[in-house]
Amino acid sequence: MKHIPVMLEETLDLLNIHKDGIYIDATLGGGGHSEAILNRLEGGMLLGFDKDIDAIERTSKRLEPFGSQFQWVHSSYTALIKTLKEKDINEVDGVLFDLGVSSPQFDDAHRGFSYRFDARLDMRMDQSQSLSAYEVVNTYEPKDLIRVLRENGEERYAKRIVELILEARPVETTFELVDIIKRAYPNKELKKGHPAKKVFQALRIEVNNEFEEAKDAIRQAIESIKVGGRVVVITFHSLEDRLVKQLMNEYGKPKKVNPRIPELTEESLDYKLITRALKASKDELEYNNRAHSAIVRAIERVK
Repeated sequence: MKHIPVMLEETLDLLNIHKDGIYIDATLGGGGHSEAILNRLEGGMLLGFDKDIDAIERTSKRLEPFGSQFQWVHSSYTALIKTLKEKDINEVDGVLFDLGVSSPQFDDAHRGFSYRFDARLDMRMDQSQSLSAYEVVNTYEPKDLIRVLRENGEERYAKRIVELILEARPVETTFELVDIIKRAYPNKELKKGHPAKKVFQALRIEVNNEFEEAKDAIRQAIESIKVGGRVVVITFHSLEDRLVKQLMNEYGKPKKVNPRIPELTEESLDYKLITRALKASKDELEYNNRAHSAIVRAIERVK
């Protein structure tokens, strides 16, 4: 199945690409956004980050025709500034983040990301790391597992789900976990969409330390762009979007101060917000199902 990059035209427009610029795709994935950026470059270059070696191998082949204009980095995007220093790059023209799981990861039954396929519980984006969903489900203390489900998935039935997990340990596969979740849900709730969605999201975020790494990397990106440079972030659920909104507001909106002190204005800030909560067009929603929950935010360095 062909990978369709989410909100492609919107993200390209927001990046405001210069043909000789230096850009970063912090979440390389299937390479759809990267390829589109590279097609607009003449003399510029793109760095593509991914900690999933499968994504690196697959997408680096796809982007081979661009030669030295494309360079891949097998690493978490938290190594952004470190990598730029190693390559003697002081600042960049734009950074794109497409957060969450890439379509190929979801569609690979063996990776254990999806409740649609039966597989060993895994969910590691970096397959070399030791912590997987299996360890989280089977070794975390009950209070910690409840916290993960509530904080990362806003799961209403976290306590009951954890009680059933404790009774069933070891829980080996995705379908075993799905069965437990279904048993924990009231019958009336089972008709409101797949009951495992929030739990699988919560476990995946925990396994890959997604929130902390995203905050760290987006900060690095914002501080690495040159004047006129932009950071564009695509998110896919409310918790991610809230995190990105708070971070961008921190840089692009005046802080609330004591009313007796002269107020900081937007004109005095180094950054400005370019867009707030941009969503996919009706046309895209007809052919790209993954775009339904997508939200794009962008920020630009102005001085």
